[in-house]
Amino acid sequence: MSKVKQLINGNFEFSASADFISVTNPANNKEIAQLPVTTDAEISAAVESAKQAFESWKKVPISERARVMLRYQHLLKENHDDIAKILSQETGKTLEDAKGDVWRGIEVVEQAANVASLMMGETVENVATNIDTYSMIQPLGVCFGITPFNFPAMIPLWMFPMAIACGNTFVLKPSEQDPLTPMKLAELFAQAGAPKGVLNIVHGGKEQVNTLLEHPDIKAVSFVGSVPVGQHIYRTATANMKRAQCFAGAKNHSVIMPDANKQQVLNNLVGASVGAAGQRCMAISVAVFVGESSEWIDELAAKIGQVKPGLWDDKEAGFGPLISPQAKARVLSLIEQGKKEGATCLVDGSDFSVEGHENGNWVGPTVFTNVNAEMQIYQQEIFGPVLCCMRVDSLADAIALVNANPFGNGTSIFTSSGAVARNYQSNVEVGQVGINVPIPVPLPFFSFTGWKNSFYGDLHAYGKQAIRFYTETKTITARWFDDETVSGPNMTINLR
Repeated sequence: MSKVKQLINGNFEFSASADFISVTNPANNKEIAQLPVTTDAEISAAVESAKQAFESWKKVPISERARVMLRYQHLLKENHDDIAKILSQETGKTLEDAKGDVWRGIEVVEQAANVASLMMGETVENVATNIDTYSMIQPLGVCFGITPFNFPAMIPLWMFPMAIACGNTFVLKPSEQDPLTPMKLAELFAQAGAPKGVLNIVHGGKEQVNTLLEHPDIKAVSFVGSVPVGQHIYRTATANMKRAQCFAGAKNHSVIMPDANKQQVLNNLVGASVGAAGQRCMAISVAVFVGESSEWIDELAAKIGQVKPGLWDDKEAGFGPLISPQAKARVLSLIEQGKKEGATCLVDGSDFSVEGHENGNWVGPTVFTNVNAEMQIYQQEIFGPVLCCMRVDSLADAIALVNANPFGNGTSIFTSSGAVARNYQSNVEVGQVGINVPIPVPLPFFSFTGWKNSFYGDLHAYGKQAIRFYTETKTITARWFDDETVSGPNMTINLR
């Protein structure tokens, strides 16, 4: 059985650890690799390597840093399908879904190649007599990223390319459930010409994360994952005087107005709700039908019920298995809880399996109606292929429902009315809003802007906000005298 390497000081090497985590194929739960739990000494070496590399990397001309990213995005595109195959086999994602995962990451690397224009400072001449003021944007130092299982290509590529392009160095701790994809990304980054120590990768769980969160040489922490872990990382990082951006849970609502295009709504909601087995923080898990649009629920359920999970290379498969037996057990438990609480289960995927892979973590598409806000299937992020349908009388009721929810990651509205859409986008308390777009993930020249309990921090991922997160601003005020003669001591300090 192959053992996963780690990356320290430019060397892809096996760990000296005696403690390993099994990496399994979610489609059959067979072991495909063994992941080391990085030792404390190896973590220290990784951070020290990043610290030493920072001293030279921050001085590399910004145009050369951009060229590294240009070479990197080229290599990622050349190896796009190979990365997707690795990703599919360790996550269970269908190949097309995996390709999308990789491509969305590549788009962020393309934005990182534009770093020079994003790091321009500001200048004002003659703020006072013969005095000019200007600002510089400078990197922080060693940054740390913790990434989740559900997007093992896209989310690491949200983090380290942007941080490194800004002049920082990086230590990445990918998910222990699918580390093979991030390691492939790192191999290609080295091929792109990244100097040794600029990117380091370590492995493990909570103990290793805490060690890095408390390390005095780590300056900033980026995280994507669950709410409890996100809260812990944010509190620990900030208690240790570090910057932190923590992207956490979600409960995304799609509001369907009676004037919406029915077929567009149904077609969009199918993929947005059960695509990727619902294992994405921007999945639509609640459909809010306003007025007469509730008459479409049965037809929507029938369409979703036609979607069949399958293996990664099955071109007919709508989505793959859940990531682990524990994830499957949790989703099944919530489905049963929904039935007990009185929701009507129109489509039940609890007993689904794939022939020849019965031991896989399969859950079929599931649709509930008659759901209310007190039910656990509404209150919790299920993170499975489960859609909850709710009915309200008006747009105002829909907005009130969404705003009362503690999460604010993404939402969408389907309508043919510009006035309704503008009302919704202005008054809904959610960071990312789609209008006739079910999953409104912004392209990388904007930022990923979750609100409320979906995000802990101040500056978000990628786009201009990522540049601000991974840098500090230095302001210089300068005076140059016309001659060397100074009449006497200046006892006043003012710029008037």
